[in-house]
Amino acid sequence: MARSILVVDDEPDIRGLLQEILEDEGYEVTTAPSALVARELIAEQIPDLVLLDIWMPDEDGVSLLKSWKVAGQLVFPVIMISGHGTVETAVEATRNGAVDFIEKPVSLAKLLLTVDKALAETTNGSAGAGMNDQVARALPALVGDSDHMQYLRDQLELHAKGNENIQITGEAGTGRALFAQHLHAQSPSVTGRFIQLRCDSLSSVNAQRELFGHEDRGGVSVGYIESASHGTLYLADVETMPAAAQQSLRQALEHASFFRAGGNQRIGLKVRIVSASRTDLMALAEQGEFDPALARLLTQVTVSVLPLREHREDISALLENFVNWHVEEEGLPYRHFTVSAQNRLRNLDWPGNHLELKNLVQRILILGGPVDVEVNEIDRVLGAHSGSRAADDMVSLRHDLPLREARTLFERAYLMRCLTEASGNIGDVAKHIGMERTHLYRKLRSLDIDLDKVR
Repeated sequence: MARSILVVDDEPDIRGLLQEILEDEGYEVTTAPSALVARELIAEQIPDLVLLDIWMPDEDGVSLLKSWKVAGQLVFPVIMISGHGTVETAVEATRNGAVDFIEKPVSLAKLLLTVDKALAETTNGSAGAGMNDQVARALPALVGDSDHMQYLRDQLELHAKGNENIQITGEAGTGRALFAQHLHAQSPSVTGRFIQLRCDSLSSVNAQRELFGHEDRGGVSVGYIESASHGTLYLADVETMPAAAQQSLRQALEHASFFRAGGNQRIGLKVRIVSASRTDLMALAEQGEFDPALARLLTQVTVSVLPLREHREDISALLENFVNWHVEEEGLPYRHFTVSAQNRLRNLDWPGNHLELKNLVQRILILGGPVDVEVNEIDRVLGAHSGSRAADDMVSLRHDLPLREARTLFERAYLMRCLTEASGNIGDVAKHIGMERTHLYRKLRSLDIDLDKVR
């Protein structure tokens, strides 16, 4: 039986286009021009997925999404669509139950990939189900037979059974977020969601509202901590958290409760916090660069992830894992790295760690060629005398492409290079390339660059 999709958008051309595309792919599609009609259709039949426009007259998409969530009707995945999206809107929609966010004009490839992924993660009509399988399938951080990989697997098995706050130390690109996701997925006592907060997005002005949510004129917007209730809150680059945010989080952890901004009702804090940092928090606290009490609360357990150059013997297993991931998740053609090619890659330092290796695999699969990947091809992509210049040299290899496709390829390579050199710090990249942070986030989404994975 065909999966059913409801498209909610006030623009008839958009509705018609999406319906035509999705029906060509075998989906059963119904459309609604407004939130009111969408409510009526939902009351008659629950769809398998909803594509929901944000900016509509009378009632916007985020408000409709919130109403479904409050009423307990959000039993289907929702993908938000907008031609005027902002990072803040996307974050708010995600907090209120949306599984993804795409922008107009909608890319056909992006649309189909996002829809397929959302439906694949849905089991028996329950949005968000299937996370454990997804994480296990896409967890390169735990692939390999080295002593270090066995240490990580042992730590995972040991601490998945508890609820201690965990600090994960390691360089950018080593898979700290993936370890945290797998820890969440393997924890038998977890019933809530895995929520990730990039701490460099907090400021002394917005920290209270972002962490704890806010109340205004009877309306409630939940924060990151409440969204992760009975689940896991992952704090990426926690060492970048502003002092004001550190103080607020420390107080909440000490009292096991918090207040929403503008609210007067104390809310119980029931969440496990997994934080990632490049330097041990207690060492930072001793240097006066982090709140000592908060550091102690966050480091009940510490797991150290080594850079890839310190366990090169795992590169062969990682290569196989990355190839399979890109084939299954992105539909790229399968290719195999020969033994000599694997040995060539083992001799590189990999300053970008697992992420740099994964990006190299993706570039080679995109460029295409014989099934076997040989040393000479790796050297062409990397640059014959440089172990990390793949992004600089890639565009010259694709002069056969139309201008638009070549430009897209260049922009993606350029930004991936910048992100790698900045260790995933979006503020540093925005300053370097001369682009506002909001516009940069939008550009990254349009190029299918997952910022969370860069970290």
